[in-house]
Amino acid sequence: MANTGRRGFGSMDPAKRREIARLGGRAAHAGGNAHRWTSEEAREAGSKGGRRPRAQRNPRENRSE
Repeated sequence: MANTGRRGFGSMDPAKRREIARLGGRAAHAGGNAHRWTSEEAREAGSKGGRRPRAQRNPRENRSE
């Protein structure tokens, strides 16, 4: 492990981070806390992608006058 003065995951070896993430994912699925997307949920989420931020970026374009 490289000791760069940083703490936490940022200073860990990438292989070690992957291992920790893998174990966390397995635990979440085993405990029933992990979310599994249905194809309908994924389709709906994909169709919404970025709508709200685009609407907030330039409010004049969204006015109906």
